[in-house]
Amino acid sequence: MQTVILAAGRGTRMRPLTDRRPKPMLPVADRPLVAHTADAAVEAGATDITLVVGYEADDVRDYFGDERAGVPVEFAVQSEQRGTADAVRAAAPHLDPDEPFVVLNGDALYDVPSLSTLYEGTPAVGSFRVDDPSSYGVLDTDDEGFVTGVVEKPEHPPSDLVNAGAYVFPAEAHGWLDVDESDRGELELTDVLAATCEAYDVRGVAFDRWLDVGRPWELLEANEWKLGELEPRIDGDVSERAELDGPVVVEEGATVRSGVVIEGPVLVRSGATVGPNAYVRGHTLVGENAKVGHAVEVKNSVLMEGATVGHLSYVGDSLLGRDVNFGAGTKVANLRHDGEPVRQMLKGELVSSGRRKYGVVLGDGVKTGINASLNAGVRIPTGGTVKPGESVLYDRIDGDGDGDGASVETDGDSPTADDD
Repeated sequence: MQTVILAAGRGTRMRPLTDRRPKPMLPVADRPLVAHTADAAVEAGATDITLVVGYEADDVRDYFGDERAGVPVEFAVQSEQRGTADAVRAAAPHLDPDEPFVVLNGDALYDVPSLSTLYEGTPAVGSFRVDDPSSYGVLDTDDEGFVTGVVEKPEHPPSDLVNAGAYVFPAEAHGWLDVDESDRGELELTDVLAATCEAYDVRGVAFDRWLDVGRPWELLEANEWKLGELEPRIDGDVSERAELDGPVVVEEGATVRSGVVIEGPVLVRSGATVGPNAYVRGHTLVGENAKVGHAVEVKNSVLMEGATVGHLSYVGDSLLGRDVNFGAGTKVANLRHDGEPVRQMLKGELVSSGRRKYGVVLGDGVKTGINASLNAGVRIPTGGTVKPGESVLYDRIDGDGDGDGASVETDGDSPTADDD
């Protein structure tokens, strides 16, 4: 079935990680986030894929080329991000108007068996059960279980089924894409779903596993999911004096030196080096050409391409952008002494990550001096610096996600590094 994958957004809530690349291209295990979506679609039954691109579009084009796992790939440009219906409308010239089509969010992970069930019939919408649906689009259903509509972020949700951003639309929906602006000033695909519900019985397909990756800690969760699926493989150069335990992948061209202990799931990508005498554990991605040096401990973190944690440092539950460089003795706090979830500033609001252990988010090219300390929940902007011996207790990105001069409070309640 012809499939549209939405990958045009910038991902402002992910800043500073998206300052120089689109959110769908952020790394999740061995490939970008949107590549997991595309691969799941191919496995579920996609016969061709149209990727809707916009912000930093060349990143997506260069990665995919003209096919994915034997399935043709085309690109549609959404020049201005005016909403999901507008994005699909941009893809319309690439679609057969006489055939149904699937639409998937390129910044979400879907389990393949459930996605395959979605592909089996038209029309349909994916759903997922959550404990607190009030922050999502919530699906309304009738007595027979068919979806009758969607309510955005309701105060009194009609169900605990949230919209998973996966749709199978009938051919007639090609003519329903010209929707009016919503109260948010966007052209919403949920209005196309509403029109479909009026004309058809729409199946609700409950996903066994689904993750909307919109905030930094959800990128950690995405990596936890996909790194957890690793099958152990050693193709790189591993010292006889290194100890590897559990699902560990060392790609060809990677090096693991003497005295290193790695407790999987861990992926060490091509060109990366670990050690000597380093400790890497939890769900950790050591990206291409990244470096984990002497006496460094890294736990449950993502080190993106070229990131360097040279020696005598600790990194826990954190996201380090490309070419980050830690001076010796840099420590990351990832745990509040009061046991409450770590919070982070997003768009001017202090938001709970829901995670008791959560470290820092650093943009590309951040550099820390020796013996620097970074508080739990802190973000440092692209190209930012931390002085030797400095303790960064507050966010250095302002409420709109811009600038590097702001001093925005995060969680200053006696943070500490994880010790278990």
